[in-house]
Amino acid sequence: MQQSYEKILTAVGEDLQRPGLKDTPLRAAKAFSYLTSGYTQSLQEVTNDAVFPSDNREMVLVKNIEFYSLCEHHLLPFYGRVHIAYLPEGHVLGLSKFARITEMFARRLQIQENLTQQIAEAVQEVTQARGVAVVIDSAHMCMMMRGVQKQSSTTRTVSFLGEFKTNQESKREFLQAVPD
Repeated sequence: MQQSYEKILTAVGEDLQRPGLKDTPLRAAKAFSYLTSGYTQSLQEVTNDAVFPSDNREMVLVKNIEFYSLCEHHLLPFYGRVHIAYLPEGHVLGLSKFARITEMFARRLQIQENLTQQIAEAVQEVTQARGVAVVIDSAHMCMMMRGVQKQSSTTRTVSFLGEFKTNQESKREFLQAVPD
């Protein structure tokens, strides 16, 4: 990967001997490896058996999980917040695991629409919940730095599974609890 960054920098006309670029290909390779580290993780690894018995059947909502990802189309960042809710069915998931699930999928080349769905399906798989809802609000650097260059634009995506898809009251309760 380091050699690839050397080629890219040379291709744009940079001098790799310039003091500011001396170790840049190595640093960039390490950074890109970190930003795509989600490929080396599994759902079982990040949840680490943190599913616990519970009689609670009411909605559990974890809001404002910050994330950073890379757009698979331009390799530019998009970032924002994830809100995840589920309706337990005999089990609850440790709260930190929602952030870990989000991070695992965000640390892959992505589009926001798929990220939303992947998080919802992972929570459903781990918890066997009656329903799962995910909302992501984010800003995309591919819209801000290039192309249309709209600095204030944001994108919201949603995924509803199970009762959140079929029960309008559950869906409404979730959406009212999620900030605009």
